[in-house]
Amino acid sequence: QLQLVESGGGWVQAGGSLRLSCAASGGTFTMGWFRQAPGKEREFVAGITYSGARIKYADSVKGRFTISRDNRKNTVYLQMNSLNTEDTAVYYCAADRSPYGPVMLVSNEYDYWGQGTQVTVSS
Repeated sequence: QLQLVESGGGWVQAGGSLRLSCAASGGTFTMGWFRQAPGKEREFVAGITYSGARIKYADSVKGRFTISRDNRKNTVYLQMNSLNTEDTAVYYCAADRSPYGPVMLVSNEYDYWGQGTQVTVSS
């Protein structure tokens, strides 16, 4: 089973920034970031194919978040800028075995999941 380990979450004031990392044990996966707030459904945040040729963002994070990857390090990043309280959630890294995409927007299309990292944004 592929192992995914998220890191970089924390507590930040509104308007601040965080960078999340997802370290994978290997593979040529399309990668996605999802988030889930208490009492809410898990929602898509951003995704990137293995080559980086295809990238998608949720409308709520466009212009604020940037997904990237370093395949030499088997690591995917989510740079989060201009954070607001609605970004508060547990953020999960997910891997889709299809390396070429398209980037899928629903959680059941992904095959592997990390443990999640908490992001809390205060006003």
